[in-house]
Amino acid sequence: MSTSSTYWRCLPYLQPYRGLGVRALACTLVFILSMPLLAHLVGIILPLVGQGNVGRLTQMVLLTLAVLAVRGGFQYGQDVLTAKLALGVTLDLRLAVYRHLQTLDPDYFETTPVGDLTYRLTEDIDRVGEVVHKAFHQFVPCVLQLTALLIYMVYLDGVLTLTTLVVAPLIALLLGGFGQQLLVLARRSQDQVSDMASLLTEVFGGIRLVRAFAAEAHELKRFHHVAERNRLARFRTDHLKAVEYPVVGLVYALGVLGLFWIAGWQIGRGALSPGELAAFAAALALLVDPILLTTANYNEFKQTEASLDRVFDLFNQHPRVCNAADAIPLTGVMGQVVYDQVSFVYPSGRPALTDITLHVKPGETVAFVGSSGAGKSTLVNLLLRFYDPTAGRVRVDGLDIRTVTLESLRRHIGLVPQETLLFSGTVAQSIAFGQEEVPLAQIEAAARIANAHEFICQLPQGYQTWVGERGVNLSGGQRQRIAIARAVLLNPRILILDEATSALDTESEALVQEALERLMAGRTVLLIAHRLSTVRRADRIVVLEAGRIVEMGTHAELLAAAGRYTQLYHPDKGAVSGLLP
Repeated sequence: MSTSSTYWRCLPYLQPYRGLGVRALACTLVFILSMPLLAHLVGIILPLVGQGNVGRLTQMVLLTLAVLAVRGGFQYGQDVLTAKLALGVTLDLRLAVYRHLQTLDPDYFETTPVGDLTYRLTEDIDRVGEVVHKAFHQFVPCVLQLTALLIYMVYLDGVLTLTTLVVAPLIALLLGGFGQQLLVLARRSQDQVSDMASLLTEVFGGIRLVRAFAAEAHELKRFHHVAERNRLARFRTDHLKAVEYPVVGLVYALGVLGLFWIAGWQIGRGALSPGELAAFAAALALLVDPILLTTANYNEFKQTEASLDRVFDLFNQHPRVCNAADAIPLTGVMGQVVYDQVSFVYPSGRPALTDITLHVKPGETVAFVGSSGAGKSTLVNLLLRFYDPTAGRVRVDGLDIRTVTLESLRRHIGLVPQETLLFSGTVAQSIAFGQEEVPLAQIEAAARIANAHEFICQLPQGYQTWVGERGVNLSGGQRQRIAIARAVLLNPRILILDEATSALDTESEALVQEALERLMAGRTVLLIAHRLSTVRRADRIVVLEAGRIVEMGTHAELLAAAGRYTQLYHPDKGAVSGLLP
């Protein structure tokens, strides 16, 4: 393993398991030391068979069985301890990667295929765990076994052992050359599998669209193309292995034949006895498995290094938004929000907001309207610190939100999105999302405020009903009321509403609207508006255009001004409306 190998980055994850590793190696050592002893016993037993000394033969057989029993016990200890170590390292690495991903900015997940991330967190990390297991369970024991047997073989006959060692460097060179080629091919193969996983995630997530446009044949063709590339990448890897094994095996066989010839010469000149040759042959036979396993393990290590590169590449991604070193918790929030000369440019270079100055008083409801791309969502995303302003500051109760911890800031801000996302789990778990051990009575109280309690009680298991992935077992109106109950339970001082009624039928809209009015009472509300009925209730309406505030006032004031808001209110007299009357 070279100093440039990614495997060195695994060492911190092995540190907590030093004790397990030491105990596993101790078991391995006893297991390995039994190998020369068994070879020695074979060298004693074989001549006794020819002599017919049954008593002595029985003693040696019983002793051999005892050695095998002890060896089996330590082998069991080695197996169990290495399994615990490998699974522990796998879990810790997986949690570390997942924890790191949680810190990355939202736009990272918008540009990175979900299937690729899923594959890295599952298959790639599992491969790493398997290699850790094999390193302790097979590779290290094989190296120790080879060392112990070679020392014993030197003791028996130095000339024969030297002949063995002549072949070893050639095998090592062959393994190194094949291993580097396997690493390159494995990286390509892993990338192809990741592409296939990403495509499947994309298609299965949009299966309704595929069916609606009768695009099954098109998607099958796309999948066939990706699957064929994966097949070719895997075949190149397997083809290289198919070449490697017979080549290495041939070199090994030539070495063994050479040993037989030299052994005959040694016996002929009286330098080696038949018993010593039997012991040497037994030791040589015991070398076969560790050599084959070392070859297979080395190949697998080089292939898995590609997976390890992909896993640790995630740690090279760093969030732009993070807690300051001296960040403090945000407490006792009143709900004042101030945008102070705020501008924002996306990483792509596209400007989204320019010189926004806005003061929102505690308990005030401010609606943001404008055409698509005007900057409404970006404005509230800055308050949640999904991004930081390119220029200017966003303040809550006079504090620059960059000086407070992200968790405490977001705990004081509730979000009810236009398209509600529910994770798989029970209804109760969906309402209490992000909170631990919330009493059912509090969950039910929040559901009542959100007009959700009645329909929840009609579900098969009530609050324990499984909502399914993305809440597929609930209607749109039901999901929205669950989202409102979720915000009620959080009890935030600041509330962000991305119009929650625009895609609902009349009956559902009425129930959701009533729930929203209860939720908004006494809170600072930033409302991304699409419906006129919601805008009319706002204390102030802010009209955005191309990332700038072009108008601000009440519904009546803005209509009287006959400006951009009037155009949105009467789309037939101006630009395309972002409002639905």
